[in-house]
Amino acid sequence: MNKFLIINPFGIGDVLHSTPAIRAIRESYPDSFIAFWCNQRTEDLLKNNPAINKIFSLSRGDLKKIYKRSIWKGIQESLKLLWQLKKERFDIVLDFSLDHRYGLIALFAGIKKRIGFNYKNRGRFLTDKISLKGYEDRHIVDYYLELLKPLGIKSKIYNLEFFTSESSVRKIRKLFSFNGLKENDLLVGIFPGGGASWGSDAGSRHWPALRFAQLADLLIQQCGAKILILGDKTESHLADIVKGAMRNKCLDLVGGVELKDLSALLRSLRVLVSNDGGPLHMAVASQTKTVSIFGPVDDLVYGAYPPGEDHFIAKSNISCRPCYKNFRLAVCDKDKECLKRVSVEEVYGAVVKLLS
Repeated sequence: MNKFLIINPFGIGDVLHSTPAIRAIRESYPDSFIAFWCNQRTEDLLKNNPAINKIFSLSRGDLKKIYKRSIWKGIQESLKLLWQLKKERFDIVLDFSLDHRYGLIALFAGIKKRIGFNYKNRGRFLTDKISLKGYEDRHIVDYYLELLKPLGIKSKIYNLEFFTSESSVRKIRKLFSFNGLKENDLLVGIFPGGGASWGSDAGSRHWPALRFAQLADLLIQQCGAKILILGDKTESHLADIVKGAMRNKCLDLVGGVELKDLSALLRSLRVLVSNDGGPLHMAVASQTKTVSIFGPVDDLVYGAYPPGEDHFIAKSNISCRPCYKNFRLAVCDKDKECLKRVSVEEVYGAVVKLLS
């Protein structure tokens, strides 16, 4: 039996973009043992995935936080993680981290075949490496699947996967019932934020919150929709702007739904309207129709995967976009014009088309 370790310590979207590779390995090696090493924040995305046998949820970023609180505790947790990895006796690691330290840990853990990207010479501890300057001209999922070539696995189209549990389904039904939502209601979700991965630069990807408010009012008045505002607790200020500008009532669930339950909620929606980022990819992986708004980021690389008629991308054709390239965001001298050019009418029309 082959034992695989997949490393992806990044955010929600990146982890979900790993799921086609997981599915491809499981199909090619049905009796294999597959483990995933992620960060603590994204662990709940993977817990219900039947193709994954074990999860290690302690990234380098998580360890840095532990070290800040206690150096001794940080050393303990680091050694414990290394011991746990070594104990599993993995045969192969697929390293999506772009960080040489993960390759070094895999070496210390005794993993003989170490496959990954050689980004800025950070693949020095890998046995099989693919040169990489950045993700461009094709989807990040295609890059991830390319790492399967040394295993003899041919690439094909796989869907993103975000599984839910019966307990999550029951929890969301109870939440809806408590808030007066009925099973046949036309539910449309909006994500005026976009997740925490970009930190202080997150606002550079946000369509103006006032336009989300205008869109929500249109959908209520013209389509009879029930609007759910979604996001994590750090985005409550955006929800307050949307609610404050709306003429109609909506349901504010920002910070009120755990990540592990979001797939169940997203599957209950007819459409999700979102900025680009983790929320979009969670909806796609939950088989929910989406309208996503892209500004500085290239939708060819980071858009819905696989693209199709259930996923509409709203964007402007301003000449300077996309300006996020090779993992760097250019300084914007146009005050987010690429996002401001995306009109409420365009997004509304896309939602109506998906509802029909």
